[in-house]
Parts: sequence; structure tokens; C-alpha cells
Amino acid sequence: MDAKSTLTNRLCALSSILYLELQNVVLILLTAWGCDLKPTPSAEVVAAGDIASCRTEADEATAELLEGIDGTVLALGDEAYPKGSQANFEECYGPPWGRFRERTKPVPGNHEYFTEGARGYFEYFGEAAGDPEGGYYSYELGSWHMVALNSNCEEVRCGPGSPQTKWLEEDLAANEEARCTLAYMHHPRFSSGEKHGSTGGGVEKLWEVLYEADTDVVFSGHEHNYERFAPQDPQGKADPQRGIRQFVVGTGGGKLPHRRAHGKH
Repeated sequence: MDAKSTLTNRLCALSSILYLELQNVVLILLTAWGCDLKPTPSAEVVAAGDIASCRTEADEATAELLEGIDGTVLALGDEAYPKGSQANFEECYGPPWGRFRERTKPVPGNHEYFTEGARGYFEYFGEAAGDPEGGYYSYELGSWHMVALNSNCEEVRCGPGSPQTKWLEEDLAANEEARCTLAYMHHPRFSSGEKHGSTGGGVEKLWEVLYEADTDVVFSGHEHNYERFAPQDPQGKADPQRGIRQFVVGTGGGKLPHRRAHGKH
């Protein structure tokens, strides 16, 4: 059975996005039809974070799913447990997910910074990870403008007036004609997870900039679950017209929380 045949029965059209929910990752088909009346080139991305550990085998299962899917891989941080060291990347991330490195566009998670300066992460991914001083960058994919952000705000400032925030404002302004915009970072602005939950501070500021620029979608990880939020503003207020649709995809292979048993009611 190939990877695409493992799809659940869920197939949803979300404004400008057609997404197929798989067992542990999310396949996104970007069409841009929802952002303009004229059809434009589409692109596929596969997004997941919280990925590889030498102590689990779930990362091998998600790698098997990826094997049968073309497209760009968005690694949403915490790629290599426990410390994001060079050894963690070579010995734990490399065997299952390293085969996709040439088509991976990553962002760093908090575990990458358990190694000073996230050195193991930047050495492993090289130029694809952006400038080691910042770790944020942007690129074009089909008709989409893609923005990779570093939400480790204690390591790389994210607040008002920070280099990253200024860069983001300038980048989005320079691409205001983009049909659709997708941003991704490790920490979710919103999460109902019990371990980490929602993230404020600098992440909220990044969201404010993204919202003002009419960003369509944000991907995050950090919380080891999968969630999809309806369009909302940076304060969590429903906004079906201008709001950002957020996905939390912390299901790349890291240990998942135990599900609570529920009795009959």
C-alpha cells in the first residue's frame, strides 16, 4: 500500500488550500485559487515537526509515509532529540529523514538550541537553514510566498523592533502582490495541548505582522499533537474574512501524549 492510500477519509477544501490528512503528517496542495480568480501553478508541501529520536521508531513510520509523497518537506523544528547536536542529527534524524534533506526547508525548535547556537542544526542543513545568526528566510513555491521564521525568541529576538520583525515586515511588503502566503515556525500561537499550550510574547508579535499582511496559513509544531484552527486574529478572535488558519503538526515522530480513556456517558 503506497503512502497516499493511507489517507483518512478526511478531504477538505480550505479556501485556497486542499489538504489531505495522513496518519502522522499533513500533505498540503497549494493552489492559490482562493486568493485570486485565475488558477495558477500549484505546489505540494509536507509539514511536520518534533521528529527524530534514537529512542523511538515513530520517526521511521513517518519517513515511510514521506517516501511516497513528492513535494517540499517543511520540518517544523525539534528535528533531532534530545539536544539537536551534530550527533543527534547524524545518528537519529539522518537514518529516517535524512533522505529528504535535499527537498527540506526547515526551521529550528527549542531542542535545537540545547546545543549552543543551534550549531548542530545549522551545520546539518547548511544554506537551507538560512543565516545562523537568525535562522529565518523566505522563498517562492509555485504561486505561494513561503516564510520560515525562528520562534525561539529567547535566542533570536522576535519582539517589536527586533531584526527578525523588521525583516518580516520588509519581506511581506516586498511580496504584497503574492497570491497567497504561508508562514511556519516551531512554536504555535494557539494550542489546546496540555504540555506547552499557546505561545505569546514575540510569537504574538510575529503573528501581528503576518496578520496585517493578510497571511493565509501558519504551520507550527512544539505540542505533540495535530490541530487545525479556523481563521482567527492574533488575539484568538474568530475572523473568517482576514484571519489566519493555523495548523499544529507536532506529529513527525516524537513521543505522543497518552490518550485518556473516556467512559460511557
